[in-house]
This record gives sequence, C-alpha cells and structure tokens, in this order.
Amino acid sequence: MIPNKQHNLENASPGKKTFIGWFKHKWSNDPLFSILIALIIMVILQTLTLGFDYNSFGEWFQSWTNNWINILRNNAGIGIVALGMTFVIMTGGIDLSVGSTLVITGAFAMYLLDTGAQGILGAVGITGVPAIILTVILVLAFGYMLGALIGVSITKGMVPPFIATLGAMMIFRSVTQHFAQGYNTKVPVEFLQISSFKIGNFMIMPIIYWAIIAFIMYYVSKRTTFGRQIIAVGSNERAAKLSGVNINKVKLRVYALMGLLVSVAAIIQVSRIGSMDFSNAGRGMEMDAIAAAVVGGTNMLGGRGFILGTVYGMLIIAVMNNLLNLFGVPPFLREAFKGVIVIVAVLLQRKEKTA
Repeated sequence: MIPNKQHNLENASPGKKTFIGWFKHKWSNDPLFSILIALIIMVILQTLTLGFDYNSFGEWFQSWTNNWINILRNNAGIGIVALGMTFVIMTGGIDLSVGSTLVITGAFAMYLLDTGAQGILGAVGITGVPAIILTVILVLAFGYMLGALIGVSITKGMVPPFIATLGAMMIFRSVTQHFAQGYNTKVPVEFLQISSFKIGNFMIMPIIYWAIIAFIMYYVSKRTTFGRQIIAVGSNERAAKLSGVNINKVKLRVYALMGLLVSVAAIIQVSRIGSMDFSNAGRGMEMDAIAAAVVGGTNMLGGRGFILGTVYGMLIIAVMNNLLNLFGVPPFLREAFKGVIVIVAVLLQRKEKTA
C-alpha cells in the first residue's frame, strides 16, 4: 500500500508542474495570451477602483456598464485607425500622418454637408439623406486617395515611410488650417445620427463600427492572400519578391486602406460632435494607434501582427487612461505612462527575438 501511495503522490506532482509549465509557456510564446491576461488584470483593477458603494447589484452593474460604453465609444475612432496601423507596421512601415488625415477628411465632410452658404452639396441642390450618403462615399474615397498618394510616394518615389508620412502630416494639417480659418460649420442633424443613433438607451454605433471593421480586418489578415502577402513583405521583402509577390502593390494597398480607415474615423468624430477643431483634432492619434498595435504584439520591424491583439492593446490603453483619470493623475503625465507601456512592449519583443 505504501508504494502505491508514493506512486500517486509522484503522479500528482507532475500534474501541478504541468499547469505551471503550460502557463509559463503560453505567457512566453503566445502574445495574445499574455496580452489578454494583462487586460483582465487591468479590468479587475478598474472594477475595484470604481468601487461597490451602491444600493443594489443592478445599480452597480448599470454604472459599470455605462463606464465601459463610454470607454469603448470614446476610443472607437482610434481603435479603427489602430487596425490599419497594424497592417502598415506589419509591412515594415509606419504612418505618422493619420491625425492630419483625420483633420483634412473631416473638414472635407463638413464642407460637403454644410447647410450654410459654404456648403458644396447644398449649392448644387443636394440635401437631406442623399447628401449624407454622397458625403460618406466621397469622404471615404478622398481618404483612400490620400492614403494611396502616400503609398505611391513610398513605392514609386522610394521615399522612406517615416519621411513620406511626416511630410504628409505637415501638409494635410497646414492646408486644412489655411482654408478653414474662421469656418463655422452647420452640419445637418440627420448626419449626427451616424454616431448618435441609440440602440436601447445606449449610443453604441461607433462601437459597432469598430467591431465590424475589426472582424473584417481579422478575416483579411488570416484568410486572404493579401493578408499573407503583408506578412511576407514585412518578414523578408527579397524572399517575398522572389516568390512572386508584387511588393509595391501590397504596400500601396496597405497605405490606401490606412487612409480609408482614417476617413471612417473622421466621419465618426464629425457625426459625434458636429464639428472639428482643426488645430488640435487628431493630435497624438498616430502615437495612440502605434501604441495599441505594439502593445497588441505587432512587431515594429514588420512581419508579425495580430488584429485581435491590437483590439486588446487599444483596450489596455483605454482602461489605463480611465484608471489614471480615476486616480486623478494630471493629463500631461498620462502620456508618460503610455510611453512606458510602449517601451516595455518593444523590449519584450526584443527579448522574444533573442530568446
């Protein structure tokens, strides 16, 4: 009997070690797993910080739900841009122009829709729902075109992505500010319903747009030839070219897609507040998008990226901002925390590469 007991104890010990070993292996080798665990921990901290001083569970749950809806809605636009940034970084590139692209496409939408004397569509007799539909189509096309122009400068002009997008960042915002000086917009109330339409008692349309686009981008990255080509280009351009991949075409499409997604974010922002601050709107958006992608496991050197990870990364940053706000941390210091997270994420990537 004693040997059997000893045998059972020996069998139980490896089981325990197996779970710990499995967890360590998943944490070290599966970026999505470690990011998800980090997100869960932050959500728990946020929940504890919000407290439980309520008359009932229903009252607490409603407050908790409202807080999360506000977080998701406020970060939906940046979340959409971060999805496009993931593809850009996966090719080994970068896009610093997204904030300025948001401004110029937003201004274009406002000029098209304006019900005053400066409105473009109103001047030719197009108003109401047709004007809104046409505006959305034209703004999306405009954003796609701007992204494509950046892609052409990178692929045909051989301009490094950092320089090309830095130049575009300055050009787009400067031109918008020049032509929009003193501009007072009058956006139709119907246009505001794009973001403000209620489902139940909640204004969650921006969240729905984010979720739909995330699903589409996930599908593209995992199930399409284009997604595999993006990874191939970012991993090794020479090898991708030798295997028949049109590198320039892939890069051009990625930057055009980036412009398209930024224009979606611009439509969401204008329809949320009915206007746009051309001097400050979109400032820092490029860093938020890059941070979400990097925290989500996208390799800054290209070749690896996770759409789901970017969603997790955006949520981590959003929850962190919410926590810092709850703790009363000054707004300027919050950027420092975000910078620390990005540096740590990159250091972890380098550690994985050298391991």
